Amino acid sequence: MKLDLLEKTELFINNIELEHVHLGSVAKCVAEVLRLECNEVNVVDVREGILTLDILRPYVELEQIIGKEGAILEALRQLPGIRINQTTFIHSEGILGMVCFEMNESEKLVSRVEKIGKQIALSVSKRVKVFPTGTEIIKNYIEDTNTPFLVKKFNEAGYKATAGPVLEDDLILVSGALKEAVDNGFGLVITTGGVGAEDKDHTVEAILKLDQEAATPYLVHYHQGQGRHRKDGVRIAVGQLDWTTFVALPGPHDEVEIALPVLLEGLKKEWDKNQLANVLADVLRRKWELVSHDWKHVAHSEN
Repeated sequence: MKLDLLEKTELFINNIELEHVHLGSVAKCVAEVLRLECNEVNVVDVREGILTLDILRPYVELEQIIGKEGAILEALRQLPGIRINQTTFIHSEGILGMVCFEMNESEKLVSRVEKIGKQIALSVSKRVKVFPTGTEIIKNYIEDTNTPFLVKKFNEAGYKATAGPVLEDDLILVSGALKEAVDNGFGLVITTGGVGAEDKDHTVEAILKLDQEAATPYLVHYHQGQGRHRKDGVRIAVGQLDWTTFVALPGPHDEVEIALPVLLEGLKKEWDKNQLANVLADVLRRKWELVSHDWKHVAHSEN
């Protein structure tokens, strides 16, 4: 289970004796015990009887830290120049304080937390938030047919889907709404619209702001800067943050209808973000190719 360190990332080793100790070896030693990369642990302060380390990452897994005090001290005991005695102990002002749990308590707690975590994950995975985007909806130029359709279909499929407010075409506002949905415990967040090549389209970029490794396959490519195209094509996006999956779909209702069965299948089969994005893009791309073929056929007939 992933734990947020909440910016309290320091471990204090008290009543420790040091003499000509190589601090890099200390950091490496602790990193190995906690199953971290060597560059994720740093010695930040050394005083008489106190050694302070900093964990250079915002999250850790519960199993990495809980009950690890004895293992850390025993590993440090093997390093030249370090003396550990019966009064040596570790403490932290935050989540990292779990290193001090007794092993028998740790095993029970891990089991309980894992069980609770699975229950929470299942509950969260069934909660869906749908955000329509676009000034044209806010100003009632067009009807939002996507949101009621998606909410209805997801509820029929056994999810608990709710509609979010219409989001303006603004990168900061869209990414903020997505992050708030994560914080509110939604396992799936869908946006419709805003995936185009114009400068007002921001939903793909909003997901990339929260997940830099989001999958963003193209549906069609354009010449950037030509006409209204400020970007080089139309993309969809599937991203992940904690337990939440983001899916950015196009705005046209027929494309949302095409995408929905694939999305439901991918969620049921637990496809990863890359597989889900690519299969969604494949079915949507076929629609674009058909439209392009029909347009070329009409143009050829008129000539």
